[in-house]
Amino acid sequence: MSPKLTPEMKEDIIEILFQYREAFASDNKTLGAIKGHEVGIILNVERLYPPLLRRPAYPASPRAREALESHINELMKLGVLRKVR
Repeated sequence: MSPKLTPEMKEDIIEILFQYREAFASDNKTLGAIKGHEVGIILNVERLYPPLLRRPAYPASPRAREALESHINELMKLGVLRKVR
């Protein structure tokens, strides 16, 4: 927590976090989907941006790519991400 918070503010934050503890993942609880609260996300592939903004992504180094793939695989195991196609 920020050192700029007063003791009362810190206590309020801890109380709110405890009150809504089910909303947060912990070491004891796996992260994943909440049943009954599915959200559909529609991705639009139309070209809405000018050509200067439509550049390809910067290539990732092999080390960065490996870290990204590892993180994505972990999120898939937890049920946060899933393959679509």
